[in-house]
Amino acid sequence: MTHKLTDDACAEALASLPDWTHDVDQDAIVRALRFADFSAAFAFMTRVALLAEKLDHHPQWSNTYNVLEIRLWSRDVGGLTTRDIVMATAIDRLVDERGTS
Repeated sequence: MTHKLTDDACAEALASLPDWTHDVDQDAIVRALRFADFSAAFAFMTRVALLAEKLDHHPQWSNTYNVLEIRLWSRDVGGLTTRDIVMATAIDRLVDERGTS
């Protein structure tokens, strides 16, 4: 079973994810991304969906035209785990490949 990150481990992980913010109330991490248009946002969501299936860890997200908000936390433990950090890091790699803000 995956365990929630300690406060120290969470702080350390967040230091390596500068584009993500910590929602303390939900113990989740959140990132908003802006794309050129809806098609670009949807294409990126498709890439993340394939990654989520591979990692068996699925984000909560919302998309409004060219803005995508991604929220990660492990529902089974009620907070952040290493799975969330791995997923956020992988999403950041996809962002870097696409040159998205």
